[in-house]
Parts: sequence; structure tokens; C-alpha cells
Amino acid sequence: MRRHALLAVLWVAFGLIWLPFAAEAGQARLPRLGFLANQSPGWPPYQTFLTALRELGYIEGKNITIEIRYAQGNFDRLPELARELVRLDVDLLFVNGDQGLKAAKEATDTIPILLAACDPVEKLVVSIARPAGKVTGTTCISSELAGKRLQMLKEIVPALARVAVLYNPDDRNKPFEYKEAQAAAHNMSLKLQAFEVNSPSGIDAAFLTMASDQTQALLILAEPFMNTNVKKLADLSLKNRLPAIYGFRLFTDAGGLLSYGATIDWIMQRSASFVDRIFKGANPGALPIEQPTTFELVINLKTAKALGLDMPPAMLATANDVIE
Repeated sequence: MRRHALLAVLWVAFGLIWLPFAAEAGQARLPRLGFLANQSPGWPPYQTFLTALRELGYIEGKNITIEIRYAQGNFDRLPELARELVRLDVDLLFVNGDQGLKAAKEATDTIPILLAACDPVEKLVVSIARPAGKVTGTTCISSELAGKRLQMLKEIVPALARVAVLYNPDDRNKPFEYKEAQAAAHNMSLKLQAFEVNSPSGIDAAFLTMASDQTQALLILAEPFMNTNVKKLADLSLKNRLPAIYGFRLFTDAGGLLSYGATIDWIMQRSASFVDRIFKGANPGALPIEQPTTFELVINLKTAKALGLDMPPAMLATANDVIE
């Protein structure tokens, strides 16, 4: 009798130990998204992305796990954060820009990578239509718009001859974009002066040089570091009375004069669509890289007035938004 009682106790104890493991084994593993973010958690485009995921039916903890690691503008942390996401065994890595892509590719050669707003993608994939490999996503084709942005500056300042170009050399695509701007500038008889910066103090130093260099206008090549510092860039452009143009409306919303390019909201919404398709079984290498087909011109009229500029009526008429 004692022997049977002891066996019963042991069986109950074994059952109590086994139940959690059995429950866990019976529960399907949720798809896990690793989000390598450059800015702080409150950055509006990130919220656009998360909202777009929810609209597609993805609810955190119910049918998706989202692991987000924020660099908080410290891009030196991206490699460490990418490795951390890989250790968490994510199924897909979502990254922004060239520096995020570089960190992700160094961290893994097995996990698919979803890329947002990186140019030129031709160097990363077999083709736009069929990327192959494990990288897909969106491009903002910013380099192709360099000439258009210079043309807009010339329309605002008809006597324009000298333009400063501010860009981050750590983004491997920006030197290429600067060359595109040089080719366009040659056709417009403009002289460009390059300023390579990758730190807030570097931005300050660049503007000091511009102030003493007869610079008449400024072209800022957009990428994650510049996105992190749009308020600083807008303030210094106004302080130094430089008409400046940027690739995203983040700049004009922060007080900058002009922005022309793809919308970040479009990029983030399309990125959510990529996540949906990949988690439903699509092969990332077979998903065409998406390029924007419409571009947004935003003018900050308040800044124009502070700079003493009369904006061309035709430009005002074609603007998607005028901030007054």
C-alpha cells in the first residue's frame, strides 16, 4: 500500500513539473520581428510603422513578437544592437538606412533583412525586380533627385552660384549622391562645396565655415544621422540665413525652408506590408524592392519670410503642403 501511495505522489509531482513544458511545447511560436531603430522610441515614423502593422492584424503578444532596439541616435551602437537581436533568434530584421543595413549584414548571413530607405540598392541585390539573397524592402531614390533639389534652390535664388552640400560620409551611399549632385550642378553652372559631417559638433563646424565662405544655399543629403539632427540643421540654416533643402518633410516641420522627396510615412507603411508578406511565407529574395512613384514638396513659408525670400508662385502652386 505504501509503495502504491509513494508511486502516486511521484506521478502527481512529475505531472506538475511536466505540465508547463507540455503547454509551452503545444503553443505555436509567434513570428518574431527584430526592429533595429536609429532614433528614440517616440520618433513619429516608428509609430506609423507600428500602427500599419496593427492595421494589418498584427497584435503584439497575440500573433507577433516585436523586439525593438533603439540606438537613440548613437550609431556606434548599431552593431551591438544588431547582434543582440540575432541572439534573440528573430525571424526578420527590419533596419533603416545604410548604417543599419551594414550592422545587420555583419551580424547575420542567415536571417532575412528588410531595408527601409536606402540608396542605391543596385549594389546590394541582383536586381530591383528580383533581389535574390535575403535583402528586400524600399528605396527613396534620393540620389536621383539631387538635381531637382538644386534646381529648386536656383529658382528661389536666381543669382545662385555657390552651394554647400552637407552629408554623412559614414553612409556609403552619400558620396554617390554627392557625385550625382555634382553632375547636375555642372549643367547649371553651380559650384558645390562638400562638407562631410558625422557628429553634432561637425555640423557646428561646417556652418561656421559656410558663414565665411560666401555660401548662398545649402543642400543637405538626408539619412538617419541627419534625420536625428533636423532641428539643429533647420535652426543653423536660419541663423546663417541659408536657403536649405532636404529630402524629407521632417526638416520643414522642424523649421527648415524646403523639402522634396518620398514620404517617410509611405516607406513605413510599405515596410509593414513587407513584414506581413514575409511572415505569411513569401520569399524575401523574390519580393521586388519598391520605389516611390510620388514625391512631396513642402515649403515653410514662415522660414521663407524670415529669410527675406519671395517664393516663386509656380513653386507655391505645386507644393503638396505650405507651412505658414
